[in-house]
Amino acid sequence: MPEQPTPAANGPRQSPAPGGSAQSKIENPKSKIQRLFAYRRLWMLGVAVCALDQLTKYWINARLPFGSYGPGAGIEIFPGFLHLVHVGNTGAAWSMFAGASLWLGLLALGTLAAIFFWRRQLGLRSPTAQAAFGLLCGGIVGNLIDRLAHGHVIDFLDFHFGNYTYPTFNVADSGICVGVFWYVLWSLKQPPTAASEK
Repeated sequence: MPEQPTPAANGPRQSPAPGGSAQSKIENPKSKIQRLFAYRRLWMLGVAVCALDQLTKYWINARLPFGSYGPGAGIEIFPGFLHLVHVGNTGAAWSMFAGASLWLGLLALGTLAAIFFWRRQLGLRSPTAQAAFGLLCGGIVGNLIDRLAHGHVIDFLDFHFGNYTYPTFNVADSGICVGVFWYVLWSLKQPPTAASEK
């Protein structure tokens, strides 16, 4: 009779599971807390910007009635240069797209989601990129809270340069503008593939 093959002592050989063995996953754990900690500069700075934005707006709400703008209506910090006022903006920066508060709110949510899903491609493992996006995200959330709570964004920083009056803005707007500008400068200094590899 032909010799029958002898089964392996430990049973049939198992093919490795996709993505590596269970042992390697145990040896290299990556918990949600660890992943959150890896982006700590982003969310800590984002929380700080959002908190400062909301605290300053709360103070303005308590000190000035809505619509306070113009001579004698606001608070002069540096006469002829910086006034604190209380106005609402239903548009984007510098009152662009006025009346589109709902759509701008949805755009803000979409932007936050896009930053999360493309965080590696954006280079958010870099501390500098995290700081820039912390400013940006903190500003986005700060203005989004306004749209949900009031139907408009509260603006109160009113600068004058001679006969020119700069469009009124807030802390969140500053975070967004500085964050975008900082990230662009950082990106220009990176090698072509550095941002996606970080």
